[in-house]
Amino acid sequence: MATEKSAVFIIFGGSGDLAHRKLYPALYNLYKTGDLKEHFAVIGTARRPWSDDYYRGTVVDSLKDIDDDEKAMEEFSKHFFYQSHDVTDSDHYIALKKLASKLDDQFQTGHNRVYYMAIAPRFFGTVAEHINSEGLKTDGFNRLVIEKPFGRSFDSACELNSSLTKTFSESEIYRMDHYLGKFMVQQLTRIRLKNRTFEKSLNNKYVSNVQVTLAESLGVEDRGGYYETAGVLRDMVQNHIMQIIGAVAMDEPAKLDSESIHEVKRDVFASLKDLKPEEVDKNFVRGQYGEDDTGSLKAYRDEDNVDPKSNIETFVAGKMMLDNDRWSGVPFYVRSGKRMPAKSSRIDIVYNDAVKELGINPNTTVTFLIEPENGNSILVNGVDYQEGNQDFLKFPEDPKYFSQEREAYENLMIDILDGNKIHFTLWDELQNAWKYVDVIRQQWDNETPDFPNYMSNTMGPDAASELLEKDGNSWIWDD
Repeated sequence: MATEKSAVFIIFGGSGDLAHRKLYPALYNLYKTGDLKEHFAVIGTARRPWSDDYYRGTVVDSLKDIDDDEKAMEEFSKHFFYQSHDVTDSDHYIALKKLASKLDDQFQTGHNRVYYMAIAPRFFGTVAEHINSEGLKTDGFNRLVIEKPFGRSFDSACELNSSLTKTFSESEIYRMDHYLGKFMVQQLTRIRLKNRTFEKSLNNKYVSNVQVTLAESLGVEDRGGYYETAGVLRDMVQNHIMQIIGAVAMDEPAKLDSESIHEVKRDVFASLKDLKPEEVDKNFVRGQYGEDDTGSLKAYRDEDNVDPKSNIETFVAGKMMLDNDRWSGVPFYVRSGKRMPAKSSRIDIVYNDAVKELGINPNTTVTFLIEPENGNSILVNGVDYQEGNQDFLKFPEDPKYFSQEREAYENLMIDILDGNKIHFTLWDELQNAWKYVDVIRQQWDNETPDFPNYMSNTMGPDAASELLEKDGNSWIWDD
């Protein structure tokens, strides 16, 4: 039985795509499970001059692909209110404060507030400053939720963080990384702790290499303008891939709580082996997609809102090393790209011959499938481990376990309401990730690549395979 949560959600950017595509369906599913019931309200704010009724209509429309229970959707929408809002206008925050206070009383929310930034990052600091100056924080909990990108470099991330911490403490800031909400990523620590042999195997004595692949079959679609400022290095490597490495490489935490897990993850990011500018081209590969072999798919440079001479990468592969006792000498190969043959997010742990002393077959590969949606499972040498009867993996014991997962945003919304920061990025982790990525970005910005250098619907540029071949290794997932 779900425990009901109470809060007023103030969603800055409440008329936008993120809110309608991800946030409202997530909140609705929590409403259906009873995690949200009577004591919550949502205020959507944006510049558009919408009425409450019109706003509620857009919320219901956003739910029609996930449910056909019209009565439940209608009752759910009655918790939604709209305020036209200019993020730079103090008077609008005063009006917002009055509305939130009214809803606190109407829905008995315990003065709990979730401030959700579903807006352009350049406005984050402005909104946080006005929340402070106009006195919107309450005597309940106050939690600020930030969507990526959190800065474009180490310096800009520091500046942004400084602007937020004038109003909110680090304990009140929730930096969203939706990959940390995905079921398999969230369960990885539990799987490690449940399987003692598997946990004992995760070190440089037994592991040959670790591979993290986040592949997408789509191109940039309607995000050309965003991608021109980000590229896959900032969009995927700096956040999602780094956090997955943290989950795989961290030492065993003392407890399964936020403080203990972040303590060991912090050590992972602090141990990232320094990358010198002259090492970038040796250890990292970038690519940009061209047409497919039929000419039916556009090249990146032909996409909407993209510079026809763009040097932004749509593919990255790299070799990362950790400088600590547990992982020294083990390469972490990472890869992410657009217009690859299929959508696949996965972690491949490749063992060497020595692992046989633990009772694991030599040169075994254990794969954690994160996406697509039906990929929440574990493979051993490409076979479902339950079917393969692998003795060193006996978890989960419930065969229905993998059918019980929530969608990523639902998981993260529950964590926010519970005040659980296990699956959110802390500032000190983010700093080390930016420092590492900045070296690559700055080196690439000083060079002119020969783009496009891979065709759509392929595995990326040839240099991505050659990167591993130099070490005598190869990609496990190779379409």
